[in-house]
Amino acid sequence: MKAKVYVTYKPGVLDPQGQTVCQYLQHQGQSKVRDVHIGKLIEFELDDMPDAEARQLLDEIGRTVLANPVIETYRVEVP
Repeated sequence: MKAKVYVTYKPGVLDPQGQTVCQYLQHQGQSKVRDVHIGKLIEFELDDMPDAEARQLLDEIGRTVLANPVIETYRVEVP
């Protein structure tokens, strides 16, 4: 089973990489780009298990290992 965890900055936290990409795109004439947020995608290959168990496992990993709870949030995606 493949699953994903997305880690991004919480709203209101400065995202200098996202701002740089946004400014670059606007300089290149992409006037419809108003904001960019950069995050991380972590892909997992898991043994077969019920979706609920996979979500619980990845939720624990996201909360304790992948995301800094002060400035980041995470989202688990299990197909």
